[in-house]
Amino acid sequence: MGPAAGDGRDDYLAFVESHQHRLLRAAYLICGNRHQAEDLLQDALLKLALRWASVRDGDPAAYVRAILYRDTVSWWRRRRRERLSAEPPEQTAPDRDGALRLTLHDALGLLPPRQRAVLVLRYYEDLTEVATAEALGVSVGTVKSQCHAALRRLREVTPDLARDARPVREPGKRGDLAAGLEVNP
Repeated sequence: MGPAAGDGRDDYLAFVESHQHRLLRAAYLICGNRHQAEDLLQDALLKLALRWASVRDGDPAAYVRAILYRDTVSWWRRRRRERLSAEPPEQTAPDRDGALRLTLHDALGLLPPRQRAVLVLRYYEDLTEVATAEALGVSVGTVKSQCHAALRRLREVTPDLARDARPVREPGKRGDLAAGLEVNP
């Protein structure tokens, strides 16, 4: 079963080359372990390769993310929160906000898997509540409640993150909604 000319192999390889780093980072954020993230992404990209002909004209990145998050949730269900490593991945570039990143990484590690997945999808991947619900196979209400609970828990365990996320409010101006970690209590 050799590849024929024009079978989309070049398109698939171009897609993988252009999206693999962002997808790997998302996988790492969702599971907290570099090796597991690499395995999850490799499996997701294999599944994409098998369906490339029907997916390539749509949004293959969304297809891979959905596979990635569903496989991660399945892995969690099998493993029940087993943590393989608490070490962050090796840094390839200088990190300007290293302390903040490590604090956030540690705080995400304290969250239950579903809450962590919701935060990564909503705020790192910038998905809507509906898209997050679809990716995780849950209802929009579950996404809202898990997001609310996760942000509250992050504020409890790392009050410095909540303080850093609050915008400076100018007197007499409306729009004092805090960004990032702030939600209605």
